[in-house]
Amino acid sequence: MKKIYLFCDNGMSTSMIAKKMQDVGDKHNLDLEVKAYPVRSLEKILEEKNPDCVLLGPQVRHLLEDTKKRVEGYDVPVGVIDSADYGMMDGEKVLKKTIVLMKNHKK
Repeated sequence: MKKIYLFCDNGMSTSMIAKKMQDVGDKHNLDLEVKAYPVRSLEKILEEKNPDCVLLGPQVRHLLEDTKKRVEGYDVPVGVIDSADYGMMDGEKVLKKTIVLMKNHKK
C-alpha cells in the first residue's frame, strides 16, 4: 500500500482533497491511503506511519525547503499541491501528479 500524506496548517482543508484523492484511488482499485495532517505533526507521522509521499497544501508552500530538510533521512518525495487543482478540489489531477512525483523520485 502506498501512503500519501498531505500537510497544511491544521489538516482541515487538505482533508477534503485527501478524501477526493482516496475516492479516485478506490475507483481505480489502487492500493493507497491518502490522509491529511497538520504540518506540525510531520516528524511524528514520518516516524510512526512511514509515508511514501509528503504533499504540502498551497497555503504552506513556503515550508517546502524546510520540509525537504525535515524528511531527508526518510527518502520520501515532497511536493506542493497545485493551487488551481486544490481550488477546484480536483482529486484526480492531484493524484496523477503525485504518482508522477513518486515515480520520478525513484529514478
